[in-house]
Amino acid sequence: MNNPQTHNLLTNNDPLHGITLEMIVTSLVEYFGWASLGKKIKIKCFTHTPSIQSSLKFLRRTPWAREKVENLYRRNLRHLAGRVIPATPRIE
Repeated sequence: MNNPQTHNLLTNNDPLHGITLEMIVTSLVEYFGWASLGKKIKIKCFTHTPSIQSSLKFLRRTPWAREKVENLYRRNLRHLAGRVIPATPRIE
């Protein structure tokens, strides 16, 4: 375990570590759909002609909205596992 990258992978407790905002939004949309996602988090980028790209643009510029999306993802992590999230790399 002399490699710092290996050490970070083994000791990081953040469930969002290595997960991009695009992966989060895509997973939520696949799981809930735009309509349901728009009801859970009331922001226009989810309710008025929604798209992944427009949502990412808004969320990157709006910290409070991004926090809501990340919190929803964390709360549903168990259900979302295996959708878009890449598998954790095996360390041998």
